[in-house]
Amino acid sequence: MIQLKRVYEKPSATDGERILVDRLWPRGLTKERAAVDLWLKDVAPSTELRKWFDHDPAKWKEFQSRYRKELRTAKEAIGLLKKRSKAGTITLLYGARDETHNEARVLKSRLDCRKKA
Repeated sequence: MIQLKRVYEKPSATDGERILVDRLWPRGLTKERAAVDLWLKDVAPSTELRKWFDHDPAKWKEFQSRYRKELRTAKEAIGLLKKRSKAGTITLLYGARDETHNEARVLKSRLDCRKKA
């Protein structure tokens, strides 16, 4: 099972393995408080894409398309996430305030599609 959660939310026993999928460490958060089991920077959007998107909902559709294209080159990281999700619950952690328009949602969608195939 794959879940999504803001890294700033309190960790829970139901989170399973907590995997941070941001390229940058969350501002103002200690490693202890974040309780991150794995920081997978390689699966995060490129710096250029992240800066272009700037969490603008008007750019969401194009961001998804560009990010999915970038994910095609992250085969090793995607494979690791698939493997971990088959072994148990994983929670993809992200720092964005917007719970609807963020990279973790796109990544989860991609992983869910791959599971069905």
